[in-house]
Amino acid sequence: MTTSSSSESPQQAPAKDPWDLPDVSGLVVGVLGGTGDQGRGLAYRLARAGQKVIIGSRAAERAAAAAAELGRGVEGIEGADNAECARRSDIVIIAVPWDGHAKTLEALRDDLAGKLVVDCVNPLGFDKKGAYALKPEEGSAAEQAAALLPESRVTAAFHHLSAVLLQDEAIEEIDTDVLVLGERRADTDVVQALAARIPGMRGVFAGRLRNAHQVESLVANLISVNRRYKAHAGLRVTDV
Repeated sequence: MTTSSSSESPQQAPAKDPWDLPDVSGLVVGVLGGTGDQGRGLAYRLARAGQKVIIGSRAAERAAAAAAELGRGVEGIEGADNAECARRSDIVIIAVPWDGHAKTLEALRDDLAGKLVVDCVNPLGFDKKGAYALKPEEGSAAEQAAALLPESRVTAAFHHLSAVLLQDEAIEEIDTDVLVLGERRADTDVVQALAARIPGMRGVFAGRLRNAHQVESLVANLISVNRRYKAHAGLRVTDV
């Protein structure tokens, strides 16, 4: 028995443009830890860009007060307790302090099931020499989140942003890149697109969650840069 073969090789589908990102303008973004500096800054910038934002806090009244304060400058922000924030949001940004990270996520496991979670927590310690990186047992804050939230789609992003710049109403654009990590390209594309909603920002894919530790720990270096040069340093990735 003989078989025939074609001399023509099968055509391959063209590679997807890495900058062809989805439209995320209609998604609701929850920010857990939205009453802290980083969370408030992210909530403000995303709402200013036209995103619907829900600030989450352990106390609903604190979230409502933060939302009312930010809402004097932009529309589309409201407050809720953490559980309601998680349930009502399409994307949930985790911006809580590191020492409350695990406890917060454990309590919200069911509410975050099926959600796209963006962890931006930086495990850091401080002593007389300055900031230094901590390494969680799981490897990183993002990997801890993935372990605690098995039914969520966990990504990591927004680690290197200055809370001062985020909250400064006089600043129109924030000139920085956002490194985005995750296990599913569709999820990281969504987070990249969300970052790009903020003028001046660009989301750049930076690998899987196993690479999150060095991204989180780099914040210790940026803190040193900021102190030495009296700056609010960010990152730019060249040649992409």
